[in-house]
Amino acid sequence: MGRGPHVPVQDALSGPLTGHVVIELGSTVAGPFCARLLADFGATVIKVEQKEGDAVRAMGKIKDGHSLYGASIFRNKKIVSVDLRTDQGRAIVRRLCEKADVVVENFRPGTLEKWGLGYDVLSAANPGLVLVRISGYGQSGPNSRRPGYGVVCEAFSGLRELTGDPDRPPARTAVSMTDCITGLYGAFGAVMALLDRKRSGRGQVIDCALYEAAFSFMEPHIPAYQQLGVVARRTGSRLPNHTPNSLYATADGRYIHITAGSQSVFKRLAHAMENPALLDDPRFATPEARTTHEDEIDDVIGAWTGSLPLATLERLLDEAGVPASRIFDIEDIFADAHYRAREMIAMPVDPALGPVAMANVVPRLSRTPGRICWAGHEIGQDTIEVLERQLGFDSAEIERLVNDGVIYDGAAGDGEGAGGAARTRLVPSEV
Repeated sequence: MGRGPHVPVQDALSGPLTGHVVIELGSTVAGPFCARLLADFGATVIKVEQKEGDAVRAMGKIKDGHSLYGASIFRNKKIVSVDLRTDQGRAIVRRLCEKADVVVENFRPGTLEKWGLGYDVLSAANPGLVLVRISGYGQSGPNSRRPGYGVVCEAFSGLRELTGDPDRPPARTAVSMTDCITGLYGAFGAVMALLDRKRSGRGQVIDCALYEAAFSFMEPHIPAYQQLGVVARRTGSRLPNHTPNSLYATADGRYIHITAGSQSVFKRLAHAMENPALLDDPRFATPEARTTHEDEIDDVIGAWTGSLPLATLERLLDEAGVPASRIFDIEDIFADAHYRAREMIAMPVDPALGPVAMANVVPRLSRTPGRICWAGHEIGQDTIEVLERQLGFDSAEIERLVNDGVIYDGAAGDGEGAGGAARTRLVPSEV
């Protein structure tokens, strides 16, 4: 397995969001993913975490007590551990938020207000503050106080009904897709609010609901129901009304997805199949006819792909200019020349894990690119540094807070397992 891309060591993040301070109060996936996007492009992100650790640290695989998912989703962040269940802890977090540009939270609506950290309180001291609020069902409405996880809200959105094969129950992807979609909307909203602040001087609240983010991906099916009464259902690997656009088995037991719904591409596919007669067959001669006879055209294409090995099909379709791809697994991705050429797998060096692979920064900006400067820190690793630099706490005050259990300094508490050895300089990766 090759090493990922490396660039010279940098002492600080840089990018278009350099100079902006973000406080992450979120947990699990949506909030941390949102803040990670901002950190990748230069924002100083301070993640506030309980001593027990964010639940995301227990998701995915663990190596020698270290979260591999955490190495990626917590990258480029300063990690502080403050007990929000205490008055002193909430006072510390309020002071951090009052100095910040953006706060990202994904607690159940009403939680910040219960803690005295509502937008009315924070914005009174910091009128330019942008608050990104991620929740299952939004900050208002009859469902707003219901607990909501990404996959549950995906079910509520209608998107889950469209996922999988028609003869089986709705399926799910093996990633927190709706959380990531919502986190992406949250980061987009935060940047728009910062742009508006330059004009107005005022901050605002970004209300991101998991179900609404997923529902927005239902775009083609919403007017179809309102105008025609069509209730969208699962279609397996097909894309409705764009035929052929499906998955086909190969002679060597693999699968290839072919997309040739447009007339020009279908013509190229027919010639690649050495079957130009398809263009004269009234069942397949037009996009509309192919949609009506999708079973028949899929049978014809499936018979062709089933007669040839995957590598031959890839070569023929590529030569013909027909969009197609084998179904990549992660092993295929690590071996692929295009991923390698685009440096899409980065490997910042973590003191405990060594080079740790993760998806590189997207999108790619030509002049002010994002970069990975360090893998995710351990619980409480940066608590003392942040409180000293951001709030001016002295050593006596910090010692008192540690002794009272208000804050947790992972470096002092549990040695290397808590991040004590993780203060060495790391190698960043850039796109």
